[in-house]
Parts: sequence; structure tokens; C-alpha cells
Amino acid sequence: MADFAALIRPGKVARVHGVVSVVVVASLAYVGAMVDNFFALAAQLVVTERARHRRVAWAQSMAVLALLVIAGGVAEALAPVPLRVVGLAALAPFALALRAWRHRGDERHPQFRRGAVATFLVTVSLGGDNVAVWAPLLRAAGTWRGLGTVAVFALWQVVFVLAVEALADHPRVVAWGERRGPLLVPWVYLGLGALILVECRTFA
Repeated sequence: MADFAALIRPGKVARVHGVVSVVVVASLAYVGAMVDNFFALAAQLVVTERARHRRVAWAQSMAVLALLVIAGGVAEALAPVPLRVVGLAALAPFALALRAWRHRGDERHPQFRRGAVATFLVTVSLGGDNVAVWAPLLRAAGTWRGLGTVAVFALWQVVFVLAVEALADHPRVVAWGERRGPLLVPWVYLGLGALILVECRTFA
């Protein structure tokens, strides 16, 4: 019994809980912010030559890295701001949720072929929502949890690329996702806003 008790000392339990918390929060932040990009990139790959899929996916990954660096810079700039005040950044995803709800029935623009450079530039230019979500969460995480968050993001990005490349072989599924995705996006943004409020302990 003593040995078992030693295995569940409060310190070890706290460390395990901390790791699980980082993985869960980082996963929600990544998947939530990237859900609208998933079917968009898959639709782009559907109309792109297979030989260029890996190059386009690599460019998209570099763009995500750039957005994460920008979010990290914003988080660092927010360091002097009280964490509870940073939580007010949740207003950004709430506003995005409202906008997405209003435009959920809009006609989707057809995807067209883009090279690696164009994919990178478009992903970065449309990544304001990613930064708006990731920056306050990185500010709330602190240094070590922030590094853990980056590691989780990297793992999810690998899964993202592999899944998109696989989905590109199923254009009907991609078309269905493009039609149904806009119905999900507003709720995703609401969830991300709530996540920011919780992590920043705005109402604690």
C-alpha cells in the first residue's frame, strides 16, 4: 500500500493533471481554429495535381507556423496586461461566431489551383482568427505550458496534413464538408471564446 500511495503523491498527480490540461486545451485551440481551414484546403487539393499536394501542404504548414509565431509575439506583448483583462479577447471569437452565423447560408466560392507561395500568403492573410484565439491562450499558458502547447500544435498539424491529403481523394466528402461546415463554425467560435474566458480566469 505504501508503494501505491507513493505513486499517487499529490505532486505527481498535479504534474499529470497539468500535462493533460495542456494537451486538452491546446487540442481544442488548434482543432477549433483550424476546422474552417480543413475542408478549404482539401477542396483546394481536389483541383490541384497530385504531384503538387505535398508542396502545397508544406506551404500551409509554414503559414500555420508563421501564425503561431505572430500569436506568440502578441502573447508576449500582452504580458504586462492582467490575465483577467486578456480574457476579454474572447470578444473576438464571439464576434466571429456572430459573423459566421449571419453568413452561414452564403454561396461558397469555388476553389482554384494555387501554388505553394499563394497558399502560404492566403493562409497567413486569412489567419486573423487563429491569432485572435491562440494569442490569449498562449498568454494564459505561460512559458512551459506554452512550449507544451506548441508541441501539441505540431502533432496536430501533422495529423491535419495527412488527413487533408487523404480526404482529397474523396471529392464528394469534401463537397459535403464545405456545405455543412459553415453550420458548425459559429458554435466552434463560441466554444473557443468560452475557452479563453476559462483559461484567463476572467470570471473566477
